[in-house]
Amino acid sequence: MTPNELKKALSSGLLSFPLTDFDKELRFEPKGYAGRLEWLMPYGATVLFAAGGTGEFFSLEPQEYAQVIKVAADTCKGSVPIVGGAGGGTTLAIKYAQEAERNGAAGVLLLPHYLTEATQDGLVAHVEAVCKSVKIGVIVYNRGATRLTAESVAKIADRCPNLIGFKDGTGDIERVVSIRRKLGDRLVYIGGMPTHEVYANAYKALGVPTYSSAIFNFIPKTAMEFYNAYWAGDMATTNRLIDEFFLPYLAIRNRGEGYAVSIVKAGATLVGKSAGPVRPPLTDLKPQEVEELAALIRKLGPQ
Repeated sequence: MTPNELKKALSSGLLSFPLTDFDKELRFEPKGYAGRLEWLMPYGATVLFAAGGTGEFFSLEPQEYAQVIKVAADTCKGSVPIVGGAGGGTTLAIKYAQEAERNGAAGVLLLPHYLTEATQDGLVAHVEAVCKSVKIGVIVYNRGATRLTAESVAKIADRCPNLIGFKDGTGDIERVVSIRRKLGDRLVYIGGMPTHEVYANAYKALGVPTYSSAIFNFIPKTAMEFYNAYWAGDMATTNRLIDEFFLPYLAIRNRGEGYAVSIVKAGATLVGKSAGPVRPPLTDLKPQEVEELAALIRKLGPQ
């Protein structure tokens, strides 16, 4: 798949980040992971991001990372394009990006670099180096320590034809609007706020109609119902789901740091698609929180 073909796929439907399966000893479990992807594929996501934030990229060792990408690419080959997460310092991010390309990924999602702040010149050099290390498409994730300005994104886009996307997880409306207005259709713009469904209509007004869904991991039917209603302008359905599910869900998620991943793994377990526990430093939901989540899922009906 060429970068432009991937750009088109990213623009054409719901996106999601599959969980990474771990066994009780927190080792990667490839068979369960392949089964997860086989279960999710028919529901209609147009691109899946392997080893992304919800897939606990930050906890994966390099060898595990290569396995995750290969299992995803092999399982979804011919059906759904796979984009691999990559991150860390520039040298390490390049190695991850090249491993993603080598193992069959159609593109790379460049996650924020680790810990330290950086100047705009430094961020430009970092993203440019990763883009130039591969031939596949690259999407940059604006979040955490990576907060690019419109001028910086434009510089990278001019220098790197395979930079095809910009994903925002900051909620900085002024920045998103300035980037969208400056770059126009040069990039695909993806909403990446945690539980983005509650931000979806606002981001659509900014010119960012595409988003990634974490709940697709455990209630894919509902995730697609929301997306289809959102795309059709069916506010009655989106408002109902926000009131009945998303706002109570957020109330649980917001009780713990890192729960944006933990609650998704808990949901997968509740629907019979367990991906195992989260890896430290994340922590699993408390039993009472799991019960509250179970009650919300039951109200939605079969998935």
